[in-house]
Amino acid sequence: MSMSALALSLLAILIWSTLAVLGSRLGHLPPFLSVGLALVVGGLVGLLRVKDWKVPLGTLVVGIGGIFGYHALLFTAFRLAPAVEVNLLQYLWPLLIVVLSPVYLSHCRLTFHHVAGALLGLVGAALVISGGRLGLQLANLPGYLLALAAAFTWSSYSLLTKRVRPFPTGAVGGFCLASGLLSLGLFALDATLLGGPIPALTVKDGVLILLLGLGPMGAAFYAWDAALKRGDSRVIGALAYLTPLLSTLNLVLWGGKRLSVVSMAAMGLIVLGAVIGSFDLFRRQQP
Repeated sequence: MSMSALALSLLAILIWSTLAVLGSRLGHLPPFLSVGLALVVGGLVGLLRVKDWKVPLGTLVVGIGGIFGYHALLFTAFRLAPAVEVNLLQYLWPLLIVVLSPVYLSHCRLTFHHVAGALLGLVGAALVISGGRLGLQLANLPGYLLALAAAFTWSSYSLLTKRVRPFPTGAVGGFCLASGLLSLGLFALDATLLGGPIPALTVKDGVLILLLGLGPMGAAFYAWDAALKRGDSRVIGALAYLTPLLSTLNLVLWGGKRLSVVSMAAMGLIVLGAVIGSFDLFRRQQP
């Protein structure tokens, strides 16, 4: 895998790690409102390359289905099940990217270190998210299933972008804008059906939404797409488990969260999994 693909994937992961810190400060807003506005911001940035938005219908369906579908499923899951369990289940997407690579991409085959690295990352993510305490309840099954569907949606989107006819990364702006407008449509529908008041946005809310749109729901999507176009999805999937690790560190540094012994052990597992899963990077390249 090229160094540019590695750098782009790490850039996307680093940007995504700020999502929890920024999102936690917008917890008073309806999720489809904040997500919708942030995705619109991320999409409007792509107007700089609006000529790249002209893609085949199948590619458009994959793009919007991946970005909008993932967020719609995830935030609906958060309504139906506890956040810790939902977050854990949706973090199956890096593992699914690894194990589904041979299904979507005929040139890929799995080796022991790909699967081992992804599994170690999953265990580490489970520990860092749950703190070693997890209680799945049958009553929350619909939420769990939607979280699993979100994980499958994002992993499928990530792999299908390598399978459809090649398209420029600038097209991601169109995917984001359409997904943002659909999210705002869901918010408006919810507000109409439930009759709740539409919250007023403060200047602070506006700044945070702008940061979300420029970062985790904007630049990260562009970097992720560019990384997948250039790199090995199996390696990138294993590296993606660095996201919850870096997210936890950001919460410790900026969100007042304390770093426990369990979290430190989890981080060790995630780093080990990332190294094992990306073992191909350390092999001598064949001429």
